[in-house]
Amino acid sequence: MDKREFLKVSGGFVTASMLPGAWGQERTEPRTNWAGNLTFSTDHLHTPGSVDEVRQVVNSCDKLRALGTRHSFNAIADSRQNQISLKRLDNIALDEKARTVTVGAGVRYGDVASAIDARGYALHNLASLPHISVAGACATATHGSGLHNGNLATAVRGLELVTADGELVRLSREKDGDKFLGAVVGLGATGVVTSVTLEVQPTYQVAQSVYQNLSFDRLTHDMEEIFASGYSVSLFTDWQQHQATQVWIKRRVAPDDANKWQPEFFGAKLATKKMHPLADHAAENCTEQQGIPGPWYERLPHFRMNFTPSSGQELQTEYIVSFDRGYEAILAVEKLRDQITPHLFITELRTIAADKLWMSMAYERTALAIHFTWKPEWPAVRQVLPQIEAALEPFAPRPHWGKLFTMAPERLQSRYARLGNFKDMLAKHDPAGKFRNEFVNTNVYTS
Repeated sequence: MDKREFLKVSGGFVTASMLPGAWGQERTEPRTNWAGNLTFSTDHLHTPGSVDEVRQVVNSCDKLRALGTRHSFNAIADSRQNQISLKRLDNIALDEKARTVTVGAGVRYGDVASAIDARGYALHNLASLPHISVAGACATATHGSGLHNGNLATAVRGLELVTADGELVRLSREKDGDKFLGAVVGLGATGVVTSVTLEVQPTYQVAQSVYQNLSFDRLTHDMEEIFASGYSVSLFTDWQQHQATQVWIKRRVAPDDANKWQPEFFGAKLATKKMHPLADHAAENCTEQQGIPGPWYERLPHFRMNFTPSSGQELQTEYIVSFDRGYEAILAVEKLRDQITPHLFITELRTIAADKLWMSMAYERTALAIHFTWKPEWPAVRQVLPQIEAALEPFAPRPHWGKLFTMAPERLQSRYARLGNFKDMLAKHDPAGKFRNEFVNTNVYTS
């Protein structure tokens, strides 16, 4: 099935008719998320061009959800009444003295990365795709990889948002303590984020190499050493041969580093050509490999900014478990390989440092993320997910907020120790539930 057929089948073939309205409101034909598996439930899309216009939109709507770059695979950004896109809030302001950069809610990671690198600065990490917005990624605790790298939201120093009554609220890590920790991963329910302030550091170079065919047996005793072998490490598997088919290692390198890559890595062989995680896909879409150093923002993502990320026709699921039981979790999932593989493009295994953000999947535990990139076969995938969730239940998995899962709400809610505090905060900022949608009502409030 090609992309056009997939979008038609999913009910989301987009036409170009748009009628502008107040505050940049657009009435559009049915719109879909990036993957095309979800058609949004409203044709009311507001596109304000300033913070004042955002406040006007918020005051004018009884129900409203913020829409980012549409890279969520579930209905977290959906609304039956109104959506607001912040794509026109695209300012980037670097504060060298404070070592921060403040970006409008419409800014994507690829955009801010190139802008600050040109001034000699960098972010601590990036996700696999540079195409996603900063505000949306932080609101869902999206992450890259690295045992010592927190998710992308851990770089947030400040947050500006419009609450349900149209008030402009500014929160900072230094001044607002728990309130800040609760708001950063806000699931779009705390208010409409208008800007995010991120901490930056001096720019750096990264070299990336790929190794092939790492036996899972090596994870029995060497799992921590394997995942600590680079600044960011990812293992890819199709679950069929008790191995990682590819190991992507990204290392920070200084100008005087030898930058040598051994021909073997725990029995895996160094790739002699550029690789794509999916063997039948063109590697030109991927970031540079073979140990060639380059700017951090051109190596930390897996996919290049101006190319189709990943498969392009896919569904995604991810479950986050404690790293100290990660190998047990891998073995539990592996038992389902014959149910998983027919519907799978690839699985990626990554790590995330523990954090203090209330609704983060890595809250207070160093984590292993087990990510599934599925073929666009939702009826079949929907049957497999409960089996995976049952296999992972002994490890208290937390599903990624922006991806597909079938976990019962009461089980999901039990995984978040600060959920009660989070709901109290929502009640303060949004007492009438203006920013709540079916996804939030089900997964945060239903028990």
